[in-house]
Amino acid sequence: MKVSDTQELGKAIRERRKELSYTQQYLSDVTGLSVSFLSDLENGKPTYETGKTIRLINLLGLDLNVEVRG
Repeated sequence: MKVSDTQELGKAIRERRKELSYTQQYLSDVTGLSVSFLSDLENGKPTYETGKTIRLINLLGLDLNVEVRG
């Protein structure tokens, strides 16, 4: 999935969380991230914290790749 904005990143994270049958509360308990942070991230709020986001992406078994276009 190509991600070009915060909405698409949030959608990808939400879809993966649901595939794994994880609730936001479960992820909060496991990661120490607040439910409100997870909700904001999944809803594409553009002010999320990159370090926390990358940690969550890794926990969900996703890869984040940055590639040169073209």
